[in-house]
Amino acid sequence: MDGNRRWAEQHGLSVAEGHAKGVEAVQEAVEAAVIYGVEYLTLYAFSTENWSRSVQEVDALMALIGEAIATYGGRLLEQGVRVSVLGDISRLPQEVQQEICEATAKRPQGHKLDLMVALNYGSRQELVRAARQLAHAVQTGALTEEAIDEATFAAHLYTAGVPDPELLIRTSGEQRLSNFLLWQLAYSELVFLPVLWPDFTREDFAHALAAYGQRERRFGGESKT
Repeated sequence: MDGNRRWAEQHGLSVAEGHAKGVEAVQEAVEAAVIYGVEYLTLYAFSTENWSRSVQEVDALMALIGEAIATYGGRLLEQGVRVSVLGDISRLPQEVQQEICEATAKRPQGHKLDLMVALNYGSRQELVRAARQLAHAVQTGALTEEAIDEATFAAHLYTAGVPDPELLIRTSGEQRLSNFLLWQLAYSELVFLPVLWPDFTREDFAHALAAYGQRERRFGGESKT
């Protein structure tokens, strides 16, 4: 979800106001996912690299994350959305951690969408974490080296039990992965949109899905449309 800061600059607003506008686009994307029958939606909200931003911006983001969870949590449940988090939340402010724990503990009736929010997430860090867990399991005798395969490795990622993404959408015209789901995106289709994230609409979501629908997915073999 890229472009909040550029959007704010273009509109003569503060960076914090740009991020706040981006939260509105999140709700737009979630509603679109429910409407279009998407079963899993992952939003890259705060990366491990984002800590390098100014203290003021990071503090504003942390406050906004907590506020967004408190504000939209009930609405998500009404929409049939189940929320989970990818990443190490231990570094987040205690009050934000509490909001996250409360939100992820709730289960909606009429479940329609799994919404995964990546917070303090970095894919390389995720891979290192999985490797350490497997190394420890081998060291303690709980696992043999021969038993480690792709499925075993994937079971130690934050996304364990979740299908790999079929489609990656990146906004603002940037065309890179930025340390996001590197293992999981191995065979995903990529769509890059020029729109800045705060301007993202359900029509943009539909455009990305239509582009995906035109792709032939081969997975290194024969075509799978």
